[in-house]
Amino acid sequence: MKNDTAALAAAQRSALEERLRTRQRELRDEVARQMRTQDDPRLVGLRNRLEDTDDWAAADAMAAMDIAEVSRDLAELAEVEAALVRVADGLYGECADCGEPIPYARLAAWPAAQRCVACQARAEAVQQARR
Repeated sequence: MKNDTAALAAAQRSALEERLRTRQRELRDEVARQMRTQDDPRLVGLRNRLEDTDDWAAADAMAAMDIAEVSRDLAELAEVEAALVRVADGLYGECADCGEPIPYARLAAWPAAQRCVACQARAEAVQQARR
């Protein structure tokens, strides 16, 4: 990381790393919980009611919501784990695109951020243009 006044102080880096580790545990627990509930006996009554009413559109919508929630959590978990790799590699807090320090305020808002605000805006604009 470049020696810059915007660089993270050791205490800031440590606090952010702890937030990342906490979020990693939360996401892993949540994904595990979501996977366990797929065969949860409490859902049997709901499944039976859906079979009785033949409202499979509701069942499909619920399944899609479950899949979307798990997918969102897994995507966030991947971002958190990538940030922890950057911590271990000594690159945490450095923009992946321009190499400049990511301001603490941005990392405090989103500890898994891999880009500064300007580079993130450019990356999102490129992604939006591809759609």
